[in-house]
Amino acid sequence: MHTFAFCLKFMKKGLYILLISIIMISCSDFQKTLKAEDTAEKFKLGLELFEAGKWNKAHRLFTQILSNYRGKPQAEKLTFMHAMCSYKMEDYYIASYHFNRFVGSYQNSEKLQEAAFLEAKGYYFLSPIYSKEQKETIEAIEKLQLFVNAYPNSEFLSEANTLVKELDYKLEKKAFEIAKQYDIIKDYKASVNSFNNFLFNFPGTVLREDALYYRLDAEYNLAMKSIIELQQERINTSINYYNTFKKSFPDSEYMEEATRKIEEIKELKNTFNIKS
Repeated sequence: MHTFAFCLKFMKKGLYILLISIIMISCSDFQKTLKAEDTAEKFKLGLELFEAGKWNKAHRLFTQILSNYRGKPQAEKLTFMHAMCSYKMEDYYIASYHFNRFVGSYQNSEKLQEAAFLEAKGYYFLSPIYSKEQKETIEAIEKLQLFVNAYPNSEFLSEANTLVKELDYKLEKKAFEIAKQYDIIKDYKASVNSFNNFLFNFPGTVLREDALYYRLDAEYNLAMKSIIELQQERINTSINYYNTFKKSFPDSEYMEEATRKIEEIKELKNTFNIKS
């Protein structure tokens, strides 16, 4: 029993040493090839590393030899793999740049649509969370929309449309939160204007119910706090906003609170005998 355990331990140690040796040899081969002048050997090893998912090492080799293959038959494959390495390494800005160059250079490539899609998708990954400035989000939507328009029958079409919807929602969410923030800090006039702009710019938004309610809330507060000269218009606007909200979402969770507010508005209207 002890002999068996000893042999098993020895075998495990032997396998460990063998594995380390293989890794060391592999690293040694990579460093040797990296420093060599033989571009064909670099291409061969780079391809092996690419197929093994060793993106960083493959990328280093491809970067060294890319210019040497310009105009040669291998250039198309090398250019695509070089861009893909950057993509897999999550260097999306550089990847999109290289995919863009690939698309411009190899219009007849079987990888054309994939490269065009990955160029656009790279911009998607650069899009920040909704609370930050959305320049990259807008750029990503434009890139994806260009892809959709250029390749309406592409196998990547469904994913591209999904990404556009996700990015659109991010813009909607940011615009909605800005409008809501005005309501929170009691800048009700700015809130009403922002929600009106939001509803105009995003007519199909999933946040429509919330936007209609908070617009009503802001206009209600404006009416209740206005000087008499401005109350008539704001009271009538509040009632109109309530009617729109009720018609659109009669079973809304906000309905009870909205109805309470509009009853206050109507009482105020009757008090001052304001006409509709």
